[in-house]
Formats: sequence, C-alpha cells, structure tokens
Amino acid sequence: MLQFARWKTIVAWLVAFASFLIALPTVLPPEQAQLLPSWMSGKRLAPGLDLTGGTYLMLKLEHQDVLNDRLAATVDATAQALRSARIPYSGLMGTGHEAQVRIRDAARTKDALAALASLAGVTTTDDGTGLLHVVLTPVAIEEANANAARESLDVVTRRMRELGLADGVARLDGKQRIVVQVAGLSDPQRLKDMLGQRGTLSARLIDTKSSVEAAMESGAPPGTQLLYSLDEPPEGFLVNRSAVFTAADITAAAASVNDRAGAAAIELQLNPAAAERLSQTTRDNIGQRLAIVLDEQVLSTLDIDAPIAGDALKITGGFDETGAVNLAMVLRAGELPASLTLLEERSIEPALGASSARSALLAVLVSGVAVAIFMAGFYGTFGLIAAIGLCFNLLMILAVLVLTGTVITLPGIAGIVLIIGIAVDSNVLIYERMREEYRNEPSLADAVENGYSRAFSTIVDAAMTTLIAVLVLFLLGSAPIQGFAIVVGVGIITTFFVTFTLTRWLIVGRLRLIRASHLPRAIRTVIFDGVHLRFMSIRNRVFLVTALLTIGAAGLMMSGAVHMGIDFSGGALLEVRARQGDADAEDIAGRLRELNLGDVFVRGSGSPSTAVIRIYTQEGGENAEQTSALVARGELEEDYEIRRVEVVGPSVSGDFISAATFGILVGFLALMGYIWARFEWQFAIGAIIAVAHDIFLTIGFLALLSLEFNIGSVAALLTIAGYSLNDTVVVYDRIRENLKRYRLMPLPLVIDASINQTLSRTVLTSATTLLALAMLAIFGGEAIRAFTLTMLFGVAVGTFSSIYIAGPVLILFKLRPDRYRIGRGGTSAAPQAGGDHA
Repeated sequence: MLQFARWKTIVAWLVAFASFLIALPTVLPPEQAQLLPSWMSGKRLAPGLDLTGGTYLMLKLEHQDVLNDRLAATVDATAQALRSARIPYSGLMGTGHEAQVRIRDAARTKDALAALASLAGVTTTDDGTGLLHVVLTPVAIEEANANAARESLDVVTRRMRELGLADGVARLDGKQRIVVQVAGLSDPQRLKDMLGQRGTLSARLIDTKSSVEAAMESGAPPGTQLLYSLDEPPEGFLVNRSAVFTAADITAAAASVNDRAGAAAIELQLNPAAAERLSQTTRDNIGQRLAIVLDEQVLSTLDIDAPIAGDALKITGGFDETGAVNLAMVLRAGELPASLTLLEERSIEPALGASSARSALLAVLVSGVAVAIFMAGFYGTFGLIAAIGLCFNLLMILAVLVLTGTVITLPGIAGIVLIIGIAVDSNVLIYERMREEYRNEPSLADAVENGYSRAFSTIVDAAMTTLIAVLVLFLLGSAPIQGFAIVVGVGIITTFFVTFTLTRWLIVGRLRLIRASHLPRAIRTVIFDGVHLRFMSIRNRVFLVTALLTIGAAGLMMSGAVHMGIDFSGGALLEVRARQGDADAEDIAGRLRELNLGDVFVRGSGSPSTAVIRIYTQEGGENAEQTSALVARGELEEDYEIRRVEVVGPSVSGDFISAATFGILVGFLALMGYIWARFEWQFAIGAIIAVAHDIFLTIGFLALLSLEFNIGSVAALLTIAGYSLNDTVVVYDRIRENLKRYRLMPLPLVIDASINQTLSRTVLTSATTLLALAMLAIFGGEAIRAFTLTMLFGVAVGTFSSIYIAGPVLILFKLRPDRYRIGRGGTSAAPQAGGDHA
C-alpha cells in the first residue's frame, strides 16, 4: 500500500511538471514564448472571438434549392430517356419530390417503365392510365443534400480566400448549416454580401417573339422563363431556360474599370466548348439579344450584331468597382449548389475584444490572489498549501485546454474564476473533517488519514452533481457555453486529482518537516466552534417567507417581466461608442424609430460614451433581422463606432429555446436521479424543492434587475443547480451519518446538529466562491457582468437553501430515522457543533 502511495505521488508530480511545460507558452508573453524550443512553443491556448475581436456567422443551406435542382435534372433525364427510346409523351413536369409524364400510346407504357428503370435515385410507377410518376427516393435526396453541403463548404472556403481571409475557419454544423469564424474582422458586410450570392451566372437568349405582359398574366411559354432586371424599376424579360454557357464554363474572371467613363465591367474567359457554343449561337441569332443572368436576375443584356468569336467576353451590369471585384471573386470561387441564408451573426470590434480580454485576465488574477489571501488568513500554512494546490490546478486546466485545442472564451474565463472559488471546497471539507477527527481521537496521523478517507464520498458526491450540470451544458451546443462547461468540468476533475495527491503530499510533508504532534492552531481553532444554532426552530416562518418570494418570482415569470435576450426572442443588438462626447440614448432611439424598425430599446453600457441598442424581432423571416441591423448601422455609423453586432434569426432563436428547455429538464432530472440513487426519496424531494427554489428566485432576480435572460443565463442556472446540490449533499451526508449514530435524538435536532457541524464548510466555501465571483463582477468587464451577477445571487441563494430548505423538507415528508439507527451501538447524546464524533 505504501509503495502504491509513493508511485501515485510520483505520477502526480510528473503530471504537474508536464502541465507546467504545456501551459508555459500560453503563460509567457508571445515574444518570450518564441524563445522556447519549437516542441514547446508550437501549441498555445487559442482565444475566442470575444477576446480577440472578429466575426461569427451561421448560414443555412437551402435544401429546397437542392431538391429543385435534383428534380430538374430528373425531368431532363426522363425526357432524354423517353426520346432515346422513341416513346411519345406529353405533360412532363416536376413538382415536390416527383416528376409526372403521360405516355401517349398506352401500349408502350411497359417500354417507358423499362426505359426509365436505368435512372438513378428514382422509383417509377404507373397509375394504370399511362401517367407515370418518377419519384425521387429519400436516399437520393439525402445524398444530394450531403453532396451540396460538402460542395458549399468548399465554395465558402474559396470565397474567404479570395477575400484574403485565409486564417478564417469554415465548418459544417449538422447537415444544413455552415459556421464561419474570422478573427479580427469587425465589419463582415463584404463577406456576407459574397456568401449571400449563389453565383449561378448564365448566358441565355431573350425570347422576343412572346409578350412579357402576356407572360405576367398567364405564365411564360414552354421553354422560357420570366426574369427581371436589377434596375429600379425592374424590367421584365422572357429568356430561354437553356443556357449558352454557365458559371461552370468560366475559367477566369477579373474586374476592369474604364477610367474615363468610370464604368466597371467583368472580363470572363470561357472554356473551349463554351466559347464554341457562344460563337455558334450568336452566329445563328444575329439581331437577337443575349441576357446575362445572375441568380435568376438579369444582370445585363447584349445586342447580337455579329458573331462573338474567341473565349473572352466582357459584361457590364451597372455595378461599381467594388461590386465588379466582388462578383469576379464569386465567379472565380465557383457557384454554390444552393442558396445560403444568414441565420446568426456575432461581430466584435478587435479593440473591444482586447479590452474584454484584459479585464477577464485581471479578474482571474485578482480572484486567485483574493482567494489565496482568504485561505491563508483562515487556515494559515494549510491555507497556503491549498493556494499552491490551486496554482497546480490552474496549470493542469490550461494544459488540458491546450492539448484538446479548446478555444477559451469569456464564459470559459468565467468558468476559471468559478473554479478558483470552488476548488478550495475540497480542502475546506477535508480540513474541517481533520479537526473533527482530532477532537474525538487526538492522534495526528489518524486525524489526517480519516479526514481524507471520510470526506472522500462527500467530495465525490459534490463533484458528481457539478459534473452532471456541466455535461448537460456541453450538450446544449452553443460554442461559448460549451467552452464554459469544458473549463468547469476539467476544473472539477483536476481539483479532485490535486486534492488527493499533491496537496495531500504537501500537508503530510509539512507536518513531518515540523515534526508536528498535533494539528496546527489554524486548523484546531475555528470561529464556528461552540455554535449551536437552532435552524429548525424557525423553519415554518422561513418556509412562509421563501414560499411568498418563490410565488412572487413565478408571478414575474408568468407576467412576462423576464427580459428575454436575442438568443431566445431573435432580433439584433448593437453596442456603439460615440465618436465625440457621450452617447445620447434618446436621440439614438428616436432616429431608429423613424426608420420603421419597430420596438427599439437603448440603454447605457459601462461608460457615458457607450450604449447598447436592442432592435426587437422583425416580420419577414431570417433576412429581416439582418436588414434591421444593416439599416441601423448605416444610420448611426457617422456619429458612432459600431463595437459589437449580434443578430439572431427566428430559426436559431427557436433552436436556442428548444435546447435550453431540453437542457434544463434533462439536467434537472439527471441531478435528481443521482440524489435519488444516493439517498432516501425524502432527500431527493428535498433536493428538488431546494433547487427549484434557487432557480425561481434567480429568475425573479433577473426580472427585477431587468437583466437579459439568454443562453448564458441558462448556463448560470444549471451551474447554480449543481452548486446548490453540492452544498445540499454535504449537509445530507452528515444528516445520514448522524441518523446512524444518534438513535434516540429527534429528527429536527439531528438536522440542526448536522447543519452546525458543516456550517464552517458551507460558509467558507460560499465565501471563497462569492469572493471570486465578486472580483469577476468588478474587474471582468461589462460583457460578462450579467452572467456574473446571476451567479453571485444564485450561489448566495443556493447556500441559503441548503440550510433552510433542504433540511426542513425532510421533516415535512416525515423521514423515518429508524431506517438509519444501528441499535445498541448508537447513542442518544447530542453531537457538538464542532463535530465531536467519528
């Protein structure tokens, strides 16, 4: 056993040293990190866009476009197969997932079925009247969608490179969405413009024989299509559906500008086959007109006065130089297989990101120092050992984040600060247990050993409740919240590892070094010694007050007083800073309301020169939200710098609502299931009521302070639930232990004694956590203040509920103490608040 303990310690120190080497390039300034060997400096912690500035875009691939194109190809293939088999047909058309065609000679229906049997991805049936149904199979549709998603990702990546954004990242998010992230890009409008173009350029003959007016009234003739120009007002054209050439035939594209006329044009180069088709078509259609069509709109028209020879073609479209350059880049990158709709945008000015990073790092530093001073002041040398363990803990967290390539964001830094606050929880629990063991049996070695062994199960239970909460947060899917969940989850695991290896070794080594025969004075003398508070004597009055507060909070929720953020309600949010003087909220709101943007809310933010603008959801689908942000930006950018833009469309906000609802329910049930498995059902009910109390009051707190309820609030609520159960589990463990030992004591007195015995741990843990969060609220900056305030309130309420809600519920539901009593070995003597029992 001794040999195993020695090896465990050696491994722990090796892990700590490796963590130091991995984290060193991140901790050092960049210029010093470059001096390290390449195998060390190659990996650094990657900051998120909210710390560096940049743009996050989420786009949706329109599967309907893919389906339409696949169906059109099926219609063409059907016609080709029937013509090749010389089978007369009529009424060939496609709608939805199928094409229909009538075979004129019913006797040849079987021949038609045989001819169409070779078509891939379809099933063909006959309704008995000669009408054939050529239906796309689900597998073919799924395959077309998958191919379109991969091809779209390639095109998006090429367009980013055309813009010089080679460092940007584009990735698939599910089957229908593409996420684009570009660090340092604060104004993504040009990128959005390029990604918003499908790029389906084609040249088509204009049908001058039919009337445009007639086509408007009764539809375009077969083989033609009614399209409109980009002019104001738009002009209608009847164009042939068959194209002379398409974007796929373009081998090169470049913008050109006539310096004297100032007109921009695009010079195209075609492949030989397309050049030959263009030459032949123009030779056969002298006097006709050719339309250049871009994304189903007529970009320009060309009078065919003579055959167009060669592979070069210049097109104009009334666009300026920027528009010509952008279109040329789109054509060089290739056309998208389907349209992309922008669902979500989050853009942060680099200066604001850098400011947030400085504030967050300062908050981490101040929080760490404050907690270390607190622990040293309360536990002396053992407190310093806990602070050293905290340093090892942070190094290991950094090392794991670097090795896994996890991007650190503002919520992730908030998770680090939270870990700073709760990491010493295990030390507090062990130190308090050591003190209790020493009071009962004053053997220093036994007190240390029993302190660790008897606190082990409680620490595991407390860690599991938090891990369940962060696992649910990770599954919610929002990248920043996933970062928070990873940091907290890794922090809980590394805390457990450090507590039972490194800090234990330091404590034992310290006691051996000073040849101690008793626990240090700081451990033995605690301000909670001799405290015998009768918590249960006022339980009914506390229940009444908390019930009224909970009902009030529920009333605020039902009345709609909770201010939903754009994550859940959609809309646009802009943070602006006045170029001169202070930001005028009333003037901003008035100017935006004149633009018919609907409800607009403007508030101050941090300093007098800054303001946050909230534009509520617009009618008109996903693009309406982007339009409102663009209009607001154009109105204000002359007088204000646009520091941050967030736009969330209806589908994304709907996804957030579904994920948040599912996450809260699953997290709640998982936490309760764990408590139910570890304790009697009365304990589980008590934990449910305590957590529900915490959640309701925290939401009421958000409503009273008019803080936005967003996806970060959901993260805070689940974290608070885990933290609250963490406290409750410690109390419940002690109650169960005392029920087994004190067989004649009434249940209210057992609960009082248990709460008093764990009061030092409860108060000290809450104090360190609240201290760390308070430093984050003060120094962490405006961007994360709402999240921090929510956590502050929730931790305080969670501490209260573990005392005044979780315990009394056991009495209310008539917990049967006889289940835990052990007969003659027990005692009826009351345990001391300081814990004079084994």
